[in-house]
Amino acid sequence: MKLVLLNFQTSKEPWFQSANDVYSEKISHFLPFEVKTLKAQTNDRDQRDVRVRKEGQALLDILKPDDFLVLLDEKGQSMDSVKFSEHLNRILGSGKKQVYFLIGGPYGVSDEIKKRASLKVNLSPFTLNHLVAQVVLLEQIYRGFMILKNLPYHNP
Repeated sequence: MKLVLLNFQTSKEPWFQSANDVYSEKISHFLPFEVKTLKAQTNDRDQRDVRVRKEGQALLDILKPDDFLVLLDEKGQSMDSVKFSEHLNRILGSGKKQVYFLIGGPYGVSDEIKKRASLKVNLSPFTLNHLVAQVVLLEQIYRGFMILKNLPYHNP
């Protein structure tokens, strides 16, 4: 099984690169893991619908029918770290070869992607920018593994 975090935005900001690298390496101790930044389709604010549709199609072109897709969505399930680790455990036991975690573009994701998602997760009731959301997600994936392996990190 391989875990892949998909996003449409990255940054060369040192704080972001450092956190991204640290957590990616930590997660890789448990399973093969990578972060993939997909090309945003347009920066024209007037083309929102076109952008969402094109980004959705680009994602559907990547996903295979048997891949597991976890979508970060403000309308997704809210959960604590232990509950997230339980979902992670179910995903790990699903037999899927690829698990994708998706942080959509600035205008969200297409309805097709929402329908395709196997699990929708709300990281926070706060609105988070994409970089912060990515760091929070990476930390929660790592924390989830630490909880599942009963290793010291999470304090209930």
